[in-house]
Amino acid sequence: MNRLFVALDLPRYAKDSLAVMQQGLPDARWVDADMLHLTLAFLGEVDRPTFIDAMHGLARVETRPFDLELQGLGFFPNRGAVRQLWAGVRPEPELERLQRRVVRALADIDVVVEKRRFVPHVTLARFRVPPPEPRLQAFLQRHSLFRLPPFPVSDFHLYSSWLGAGAAHYEIEASYELVPGLEPDAAARR
Repeated sequence: MNRLFVALDLPRYAKDSLAVMQQGLPDARWVDADMLHLTLAFLGEVDRPTFIDAMHGLARVETRPFDLELQGLGFFPNRGAVRQLWAGVRPEPELERLQRRVVRALADIDVVVEKRRFVPHVTLARFRVPPPEPRLQAFLQRHSLFRLPPFPVSDFHLYSSWLGAGAAHYEIEASYELVPGLEPDAAARR
């Protein structure tokens, strides 16, 4: 069985900039900078035939390249015990379109993805025990102006993941180029 997800990788400078913030919350399990990504769809555990189907189905996704801008920090859930700290994403219609097309392409070949509302973000840390509220608020305040320059997104990836030595590890299984020059109307119809 393979544990799969579809995601955008981040450029090195974005990973390095995010890694600089990964301190100051002692109870946090920080995501390794090399593992930082933006998830488009989570497939979970799938068998080999479904893995192959997903690889081929994703090749049919077409949308234009776009720029993405990381800005702001937040946490999940919004109410109750904090479990994740994340970097947010400035709203981008092409990102939303890409995510919908990824989900649709997988649904068209009967590959089920996790049913959650798409909230674009990059997970920075997870918590077994939520941090004290004052410490979390101080961290958010310290980084309240977080914003990175936009970066180009020209592809997306199918990843496999596994747990090892206390942390998750990710490997790119397949990459898919976005379609430069695709007319906006043509992209909207696909």
